[in-house]
Amino acid sequence: MEQSLIQLIASLGLVFNPIAPPHLVNQVVIDQPEALTDRTQLVAQAQKVINALPKFSLPIDCNFGQDCFVLLYSDRDPSPRFTDFGCGRMTYDGHSGTDFAIPDESAMARGVPVLAAADGVVLRVRDGVIDRKSTNPEDPRTEGIECGNGLVIDHGNGWQTQYCHLRQNSLQVDPGDRVKTGTKLGLVGQSGAASFPHVHFQVNYNGAIVDPFLGPNAAQGCQVSRQSMWQEPIAYDPTGIMQAGFTTKAPTMRDAEQGTISDPAIAANAPALVFWARAYGVLESDIEQIRLIAPDGTVVTDSETPIKKSNRIWLSFTGKRGKSGQPFSKGTWRGEYELIRNGETVIDVERSIQVR
Repeated sequence: MEQSLIQLIASLGLVFNPIAPPHLVNQVVIDQPEALTDRTQLVAQAQKVINALPKFSLPIDCNFGQDCFVLLYSDRDPSPRFTDFGCGRMTYDGHSGTDFAIPDESAMARGVPVLAAADGVVLRVRDGVIDRKSTNPEDPRTEGIECGNGLVIDHGNGWQTQYCHLRQNSLQVDPGDRVKTGTKLGLVGQSGAASFPHVHFQVNYNGAIVDPFLGPNAAQGCQVSRQSMWQEPIAYDPTGIMQAGFTTKAPTMRDAEQGTISDPAIAANAPALVFWARAYGVLESDIEQIRLIAPDGTVVTDSETPIKKSNRIWLSFTGKRGKSGQPFSKGTWRGEYELIRNGETVIDVERSIQVR
């Protein structure tokens, strides 16, 4: 810990400048920099620097890790390759922010608030861009409006945050408005260059992008010192479950994206009984296990399959066709999905449904 503090203060130039940069230390003045040869004093001054950095709360109102999650992180690789700060692949070349996603377009329609991550003043706002899935980065319909509906908040001393892809006509602030941490800004959407419903959250310092998981002055790449700028710790979770449920037909990825395939109950004479799971961050050679279990405990389907190719978003399902004159057993059916990586379980989810 001490070594990382010393490295940070040295990177900020405080050992050599008679006055510490006020934008980083809240105008903490070092009167005698030559006296900072003492390790204790140096560490204490470094801690003042860190304490003066802005801290950000979640920019989305949700149960983090349950009905929202980080789907994409900032790209830490300056080359045409890409890597996130955890040395994973949950980013793409040039991605400049953190994408807080919600499960599907149905959740978007219900409304998930976007919140101010810190106190500040609204600088710029744009609204009126329609929500639609965009998968082509060169789509002419999003040229010049890649951020979609969004805004920029100034937090003073060179710090700004940007919020993108909000839902059309949902913004509730105007330029010049003063906001507090947690102020509702609008709703999560899919406007601009967005392939899924989310809010793109970006931190800038004097125009330069800062990864809030690493803090300012972080070196390029992923094996670097971290000084989180989050008020509460946000765990790096590059793999997780997005949705899971039951339906009566083979689901498609588009069905899952729209949020139209989870049935609250299924009739015994349904044409099929299907358990499905949608995950993010699966890797080549992961092993997935998916099972369908009848009310009496009988395992109806049970498969174990290696993932052949890494995917940011992955859909898997299993099920049983209905037969004429042979309805499904009434009662509670269960579905289980497990993803195993290098012998360790990284996803373990179970869902149940009533067959009537």
